[in-house]
Amino acid sequence: MAPSIRHCRHVILRTDAGWDGIGYTSYFDTKDGEWQTVDVPFSSFDPVFRARTVRGPDAKPLDPSTVYSLQIMLSKFEVDGRLNPSFKAGPFQLPITEVTGYLASPVTPRLVHVSSAGVTRPNRPGINVDVEPPAVKLNDALGGLLTWKLAGEDAIRESGVPAVVVRPCALTEEAGRMPLEIDQGDVIKGKISRADVSELVVALLDSPAAVGTTFEIKSTVPFSQPWGEEDAAQQPPRDWQSTIQGAGLVPGVTGKTVGGVYSGKRPEAEVAAEAGAKQPAAAAAPQ
Repeated sequence: MAPSIRHCRHVILRTDAGWDGIGYTSYFDTKDGEWQTVDVPFSSFDPVFRARTVRGPDAKPLDPSTVYSLQIMLSKFEVDGRLNPSFKAGPFQLPITEVTGYLASPVTPRLVHVSSAGVTRPNRPGINVDVEPPAVKLNDALGGLLTWKLAGEDAIRESGVPAVVVRPCALTEEAGRMPLEIDQGDVIKGKISRADVSELVVALLDSPAAVGTTFEIKSTVPFSQPWGEEDAAQQPPRDWQSTIQGAGLVPGVTGKTVGGVYSGKRPEAEVAAEAGAKQPAAAAAPQ
């Protein structure tokens, strides 16, 4: 932000639609004529009602998940009767380029989206659909099922939310702790138990290495080989964080076809730049 003339702004957050209730107030200083990035931690906001600090049982801390509105104000007064020592009467301006939230490091996924393997394969150049899973061969007959799933993935990737997209292969009701294979580029086929996928999803929420990635996962157990509780009991508990970190996941890899080029295990943006395609190239939803 580029301030001029005045200092000590109030930042007021409200947690409901009312304008005469408790607001949460913090402050920041500015420098004349300089663009600045100002960080205002949520922990610095105090509950205030009509310019008085709220104390006692009503003095609840700010819950950032409930923020309804934001106000930036220059005032002669601070709170509890204090005067703003930097205030001067007269015109002022405060251009603001953006207001965003920021996350403490290391950033972990705020959203884990379970999609499915095969979403980029319909109409991929050179693909042999006869050896692909039924959903790929029947995508059009199923109303563009995989195409819609890919469009959903794109919406998440373009949102800016720290997220990870998981594409499991065919889901089964078998026991967990199957030996697993993680890959990128959307080429693998196979099966995986729902139990393993559910554990993976929970583990990903604590995995900084997964932020911004899209990957496929399957077991190495063939479809023809059943996997039961006795098999699972012979396997040690899985260290999911080591499994995720050891997969060497590369952010931005989607396996999509961009500008007529299959991106494979390369970041989509890199392939788009080479192909001269507009980035990001979102999947076209079926009509």
